[in-house]
Amino acid sequence: MNIAELFEKGGPTIVPLLLLSILALAAIFERSWFWFGVLTKEGETVNRVLDPVRRNDWVTAAEIARQAYDQPIGRFLYSPLQLKDPDPELVRLALEASADDELAAMRRGDKILEAVIALAPLLGLLGTVIGLIISLRNIRIGDISGGSAAGVTSGIGEALISTAAGLVVAITALVFYRTFQAFLFNQTKVFRKSGNELELLYRQRWAQTDGKMLNDLDGEDVKTESTQPTDFLPANNPSTSLNS
Repeated sequence: MNIAELFEKGGPTIVPLLLLSILALAAIFERSWFWFGVLTKEGETVNRVLDPVRRNDWVTAAEIARQAYDQPIGRFLYSPLQLKDPDPELVRLALEASADDELAAMRRGDKILEAVIALAPLLGLLGTVIGLIISLRNIRIGDISGGSAAGVTSGIGEALISTAAGLVVAITALVFYRTFQAFLFNQTKVFRKSGNELELLYRQRWAQTDGKMLNDLDGEDVKTESTQPTDFLPANNPSTSLNS
């Protein structure tokens, strides 16, 4: 059976099934190209951004992440690095907000595939029911043993074409849909791992910076206390009044 015969014998629902298959193929090709670019570049991007961070070179890391802004992982890592001296909580919030946006964008096209998976079998079944109604409407009890029975059988076989077409479209869309969902789940783990490492390294830098500042202040306090110990006594200290 060629394409022309398929459309001729498939019934009235074969055209909507064709439209659904075109939508599904467009979404599949677009998402496949997108995931191919993501999966082939993100590992290198993560390492290029985090390596300077591990060396405490945050300026270089921010520049590398900015250059990789066309990639989801680049935008994710650049979201906290573009901030100027943020506190650790702000870094965490920036990572969470960026991860939510990027993962939501990665779900683009899923609604189309979900619709195709749900509608294609139903349209195929509807085409089969319509074909059966047409085939059985003209049958007469007295002609069951005659030549009309062969025509009814042929009509039933042709009516099942729409069901087969609907199942083929739905199964194809389902296979790619589940594949894209697996990629999305893997991206969640990549974002969580790289984001946690970036936040941990920043918290360590933040703690070391605060500790250095505290040490400097402590040193100044000790020096002041050794040279001018009475400066730390209140002016109206009762002990001072008693000694006087």
